[in-house]
Amino acid sequence: METMKPEPTTAPRPAAILAIILASYFMILLDNSVIFTALPSLQADLQLSTGELSWVQDAYTLVFGGLLLLGARAGDLLGRRRVFVFGLVVFSIASLLIGLAPAGWWAIAGRAVQGIGAAIVAPASLSLLTASFPEGRERTRAVALYGATAGIGASLGLVIGGALAHWISWRAGFFVNVPIGAAMIALAPKFLPETGRARGRFDVFGALSATLGVGALVFGIINTAEAGWDSPVTATAVTAGVVLLIVFVLIERKAAQPIMPLRLFASRRRTGAYLARFLYLGAMIGFFFFTTQFMQEVLGFDPLQAGLGFLPMTAVNFAVAMSIPRLVGRMPGSVPLLAGILLTLAGMFWLSRAGLDSSYLTGVALPMILIGAGQGLAFAPLTSFGIIGAPASDAGAASGLVNTFHQIGTCLGLGIAVAAAATVASGPATAHLAAQVSMALTAGSILLLLALAVTAALILPADLAARRARTMPAARPAALAETTR
Repeated sequence: METMKPEPTTAPRPAAILAIILASYFMILLDNSVIFTALPSLQADLQLSTGELSWVQDAYTLVFGGLLLLGARAGDLLGRRRVFVFGLVVFSIASLLIGLAPAGWWAIAGRAVQGIGAAIVAPASLSLLTASFPEGRERTRAVALYGATAGIGASLGLVIGGALAHWISWRAGFFVNVPIGAAMIALAPKFLPETGRARGRFDVFGALSATLGVGALVFGIINTAEAGWDSPVTATAVTAGVVLLIVFVLIERKAAQPIMPLRLFASRRRTGAYLARFLYLGAMIGFFFFTTQFMQEVLGFDPLQAGLGFLPMTAVNFAVAMSIPRLVGRMPGSVPLLAGILLTLAGMFWLSRAGLDSSYLTGVALPMILIGAGQGLAFAPLTSFGIIGAPASDAGAASGLVNTFHQIGTCLGLGIAVAAAATVASGPATAHLAAQVSMALTAGSILLLLALAVTAALILPADLAARRARTMPAARPAALAETTR
């Protein structure tokens, strides 16, 4: 039987704990997107081919996605603060090595090591937040800020990446992580509570099948960008990934101490949140990837201007996200989630209509305001529903699933967006790109429509039932029963 030391019931220094967790999570998210606007100058400096350039991003994504569940379980078994600090050390050292990279292979290897650190820090940060803030107003606020960080980190990374690449060098985008990481490594042992080690065996076969299965699936999806969905390599990798993940589920059904407890999927709200996050992030990655190209190739922006072009979305995202704790106090969390996905869908569809004769204001900035508002409303509920009701011993596993569906969603979403863009018939370069952007964002709109359907079918009814149960003392057992539905 697995046992664990008691979880802290209150956070002794909540502001410091939250600041360390959010700063560390922001650093990881920053590197997920800072690379986009820095890629052209990185390619020129290191003299990379197009395939090598894609692996600068893909190596990070592949390792990050493949090791997330393993990193999450390590926190449950070894102590979350201990594992969190180790992940920060790995990530910071890798960032330094990438900034010093003399050749492409060095940068690609450094990005893979960075992915290892990110796969440890991302789930550990959310599970530490869960352990430090008991359910209620304080956790709602903390998760809202965590969700806001998820949205803002991605868009602000484009701004920072463009600015640093334009004014200094692409290397500065990685060097900036070193002092941030060092500060967090020094502060974490002083302020973050340690959750203690769990006694029990490590689910080795579950860990291997999960890591190899997710890794193969992510690799297959990444390969579609160059080889397409009908490539033998793509088909083999995706098939192997699916088979390994099926084997993983079978192992987890019988494992005494599983790396991913299947009981986490017993809650309709958690399951719905994982699926909706997968679809929502699949749409958003295509938005970032193709809108950046639209601003630079169609509107004629330089990398800095393209990065700054995302500011309307970033500013609105932050302002709306700060209102989430008050909204959740007045209404079920599923309501702002539904509204957020609807607003994002409206903005995405509007942006997909942009073309050669579009202006930045009406074709890009105004739709971005809707997308920013939608992100601000959606990210916090998607995060909170992904961990809601999970027992303390499963906090790391629940956090790992939130981040795993986040990461695989971005991989699959980009593959779908690229595949959709590839269906556009060739023509003049600028017109061809504009048409590709339109097709990719239309595909993103379809993913958002599916996310809306999942939310309405799974999260909304379960959330309304749980809220009614909480307001009726006699029905309190029904509220507890919700986590098993």
